[in-house]
Amino acid sequence: MCGIVGICSIVPQRERAWLSAGRDTMTHRGPDDSGEWWSDDGRVGLAHRRLSIVDLSSAGHQPMRDESGAITIIFNGEIYNFTELRDTLIASGHYFRSHSDTEVIMAAYLQWGIDCLVHLNGMFAFALFDARQQTVFLARDRAGEKPLFYHNASGELRFASELKALLADSALSRRVDPVALDCYLAMGYVPGEHCMLKGFNKLPPAHALFFDLKTGHSKVWCYWHLPLLAANSSERVDEIALLDKLEGLLSDAVRRQMVADVPVGVLLSGGVDSSLITAMAVRASSQVQTFTIGFPGHGKLDETEHARLISRHFGTRHTELMAEPATADLLPRLARQFDEPMVDSSMIPTFLVSQLVRRHCTVALGGDGGDELFGGYGHYNRLLWMEKKLGKVPRLLRMAPGLFAEHFMPVGFAGGNIRTWLMALGQDFRMGLPQIATCFDSISRQKLMGRHAGYGVIADEIYQDQVPLNSDLLQRATRMDFSNYLAEDILVKVDRASMLNSLEVRAPLLDYRLIEFAFANVPSDLKASFNDKKILLKRLTARVLPPEFDRHRKQGFSIPLDKWLKEGAFRVLFHEVLRDPQCCFDLRTVDSLLRGQNRGRSNGERLFALVLFELWRREYKVTF
Repeated sequence: MCGIVGICSIVPQRERAWLSAGRDTMTHRGPDDSGEWWSDDGRVGLAHRRLSIVDLSSAGHQPMRDESGAITIIFNGEIYNFTELRDTLIASGHYFRSHSDTEVIMAAYLQWGIDCLVHLNGMFAFALFDARQQTVFLARDRAGEKPLFYHNASGELRFASELKALLADSALSRRVDPVALDCYLAMGYVPGEHCMLKGFNKLPPAHALFFDLKTGHSKVWCYWHLPLLAANSSERVDEIALLDKLEGLLSDAVRRQMVADVPVGVLLSGGVDSSLITAMAVRASSQVQTFTIGFPGHGKLDETEHARLISRHFGTRHTELMAEPATADLLPRLARQFDEPMVDSSMIPTFLVSQLVRRHCTVALGGDGGDELFGGYGHYNRLLWMEKKLGKVPRLLRMAPGLFAEHFMPVGFAGGNIRTWLMALGQDFRMGLPQIATCFDSISRQKLMGRHAGYGVIADEIYQDQVPLNSDLLQRATRMDFSNYLAEDILVKVDRASMLNSLEVRAPLLDYRLIEFAFANVPSDLKASFNDKKILLKRLTARVLPPEFDRHRKQGFSIPLDKWLKEGAFRVLFHEVLRDPQCCFDLRTVDSLLRGQNRGRSNGERLFALVLFELWRREYKVTF
């Protein structure tokens, strides 16, 4: 796992100091080594921070060049099938000087050109300069585990693993993009190619970018799509065959992802996903180390007993770690690290877990992806119930309660769930998808930002444009969550929090073969129903986990934010930030949210959204 930053331009670069400065803003991503390279004509500069995982020798140093000097690459991530690819490429006449997966990417490009992407199984973001063609080729992995930001203007492309690396050049403008901000306030994250800073972009998951140094022209394209469901719902599915396939794929994915030249551990919560990964890990290694994190004083977050069951059954070397209490001064640090703010307070325990685990290993396997691939979220059950019970009710009748809730129920009322689900009643269940995880609705956003010129409410339209075209409601919901919530929230949170601690977290469930299996072969009735979730995965647990395992337990990763906001340092910080005269949000609306929180309404996560944005804006001196 590493950090990359670079520039390519149609004209030579005179100002070069920002590149090494930008590289070193990401020392946390790669504390073991650093490098920088410039082309002879000064038009291409590449820099790298290295966290040594595979081939710890100096042969893995980056930027890396091929023997002819025609290809130069910087790479962040891991290629899990690099050994097989290496053998294939050797058979085709390629010679290797190292045992690193970085060199395999270069050889794959020399062999297959930009089609090398279809051969790569891994998590990655890389930039490759081809001196023969005078082109730069950027790409990001299918699920979006590894990040890549870029700024493309006036025949010059800059790119980096983290936005802060690009902001090392103080000459670049730092203004809020109003579309991105509206999306953030509505969805809790900035989706797709959008970026919170105007003029910047993110390369979306499964996308590549080609830049021509001769003309300054660039092209962005999607190189991989989620497959369509192949199974005919009217035909009987061979469930045993599906379970056999799932077990084989998961076992192989875990085996591949345990390969490293540094200590590897498994993050074991005792839930379905992490327990299955542990079961597969012991097939690949006789010495599996598992970690469970306890949070003193927060009983409902304590998963140690469930993890002990799995550890004892499989005989792992198990370590229970106790997290330190979270302090309010952690928030400014996380605001700095996250590049763009995101509305997920579980970034706090994710950081604390990463901090503890890094003391024991450099690589950890986690269970991310299982909910999106196999139907694990609770809102899937409720959506299916609404479709069945209310789908035939005329939409105009269903819209009335939603309009009442939007205009007359206060934000955060009764935990926020009643208002949200009433507003979802008016959805078109045939092809639409309600935005269940709305942070602020359109009326609230307009109140918060109405005094800022150029701000418009557009996020709802962007959201609906992203809803997959599929007649199956559960297919729409899981595909939407995979492409948006997983990519823009979960994976961002894990990447930034773990890399701040120089810990590489891998996700075996996001092996692209498992992704394709889940969406192409598993029918909806084996994912979720009115009263069950992760149906196929749970049936696999009956095969490989101890009989006393509680396969129906669902433990979210969260903090008691509402409790913290009643008194203490978090409450003080939130009030200081949001009532500051320089705060960009409307004071009356903010006061209403704070008063509602005091009265027992559930506005904690909304207030977190506003505070994190303001802390981020202060840190990077961003203006409107």
